[in-house]
Formats: sequence, C-alpha cells, structure tokens
Amino acid sequence: MADDGAPAALFDRAVVIFNPGRAGMDARIEALHQDLAADLPGLPVELLPTEYAGHARVLARTEAGRGAPLIVSVSGDGGYNEVVNGVMDVPGSKAVCTVIPAGNANDHYRSLPARTLSQAIREKAVRPIDLLRVTFRSGGREEVLYAHSYVGFGLTPLMAIGIEKGGKGKVLELVSVARTLRNLRPFELVRDDGATAKFDSLILANISRMAKYGTVSESHYPDDGRFEVVTLPHAGLMKMALMTLRAVTLGLGEQPSVTSYAFSTRNAVPCQIDGEVVHIQADTHVLVESAKGALATL
Repeated sequence: MADDGAPAALFDRAVVIFNPGRAGMDARIEALHQDLAADLPGLPVELLPTEYAGHARVLARTEAGRGAPLIVSVSGDGGYNEVVNGVMDVPGSKAVCTVIPAGNANDHYRSLPARTLSQAIREKAVRPIDLLRVTFRSGGREEVLYAHSYVGFGLTPLMAIGIEKGGKGKVLELVSVARTLRNLRPFELVRDDGATAKFDSLILANISRMAKYGTVSESHYPDDGRFEVVTLPHAGLMKMALMTLRAVTLGLGEQPSVTSYAFSTRNAVPCQIDGEVVHIQADTHVLVESAKGALATL
C-alpha cells in the first residue's frame, strides 16, 4: 500500500492497455485493477482493450496527449512496442510507461531490474530509458519507428516468421528454428561510405537478452546512450548454428557499442523491431540511433 497515497501525485490517472483476446486476460486485468486501486488509492484507472492490430499505438497516442498518465501495457514485446510508439508520437508527453508481461516473448521485461509494479509504485521508481530510433528513407519518403529492445535483420525476423507459421510451443518452435536455419539466405548491405557487407544476421540491441535467441550482449540496462551491434558475416549454415548455440548457452560476450548505425539495403529484406516483423524494400536507407532517455518508465 502506498504511504498516504503519495505516489499518486506522479500521475493523474492509470491507463491499462491490453488485448482482450488473450487467454486468461479477463482475470489478469481484474487482479491488476485491484492492485492499482490499492497502490494508488483515489487515482482513476481506465481499462482500454485493443480491437485490432496497431490499436494500442492509437490508444497510447491519445492518452499521452493529455495530462500525466501512467500507461500500463499488458502485453508482449510487440504490444509494448505499439504503446511506446504511440507515446513517442506526442512530443513532450508527460506519460510514464510500464509493461506487465503477457506475451510469447517478454525480452524487454526480462532485461529490466526485478521488481513488481507495486514495488515500483511504492519506490516512485520513474526513470528514463533509451530507445532505438529507426529511420527508413526510400523513394523520397521517410518513416520513423522506435524500438524499446532491438532491431534485427536476417536470422531474427526469419525465425519470427517461421515460428509464426509453424505454431507456438517448444517442440514446434524448435522445428521452425531448424527449418529457418536451413532456408537462411544472406543479405547484402551498403554502408554510407560505399563499402558493402554480406551478413547472415545483424542485431542492434538495446538490451542484453532476447528470450528466443539467448544472451546477445553484456549490456545490462538501456540507459547509457549506446546500443550493441551483433553481426554474423555470411559464413554458412554451420557457423550460424554454432552462433545460435553459443547465444543460448554461454552468451555472445562483449559486443561493440555505438550511438548510431547506418546502411542501405541492396535487396528487399525483412526486419524485426521488438518482435514485430516489417518488410524493407530494396534501396532503403536505414539509420538507427540511440534516443537517450527518450521514454519515462516505471
């Protein structure tokens, strides 16, 4: 229970964004509603179920545009990504975000300090974290997206597509991963200085662990204004399999960290942003930058 309701002064309301179609969600939202009422007595709590893919971003944008809400995303990495992008759509927003894990992979949640939402509220543990700002430029058009955890090219989006097609569950996912490795094709990137490179995998990581792929770097918290670059130059199936095995056992160890990373795609290539796959066209310029302290979180 919050002391004298003091933490409530940080927010003017709590907003819970969730997918009502997930199994067991009704009971979970009811329990969360009760916890928020106990931890933030007198604070209004709004429950906002999503109705379609992308709706969480619309809801978060609307809520971030007024007052000082605590926006709670009950979701996996993809749902939280929508919420984060909705908040970032509103410059100067006073919204504070947090995530309650409710997805197939919860990489971002696993990478944060271990504390319950109640503990974070009692401790008034609002702190800024970095985001990855991803700018795509193609044919005179520009699109900006934000990632709370990672941006992956090559292996990671193909594994996500394979798992989605193959079905959920450990056995089905392992079969899907094996098929993905067998069908992996390298992709070619062109750096801004004109040099080309061919990769099997490229991950730009703001967190240390990706639940589906293991430990990708030794960075422990996304608040240093930098992100890790994890690359695997094209070397064939065996080396890719060994890298995957090392990631899920020993980890990949220290990786180079940067504040920005830029290239152009030679061919069309899938890209995974926080678990969501987007398809990038050929001749697209990609700029990934660390947006230091961009998001207030609890």
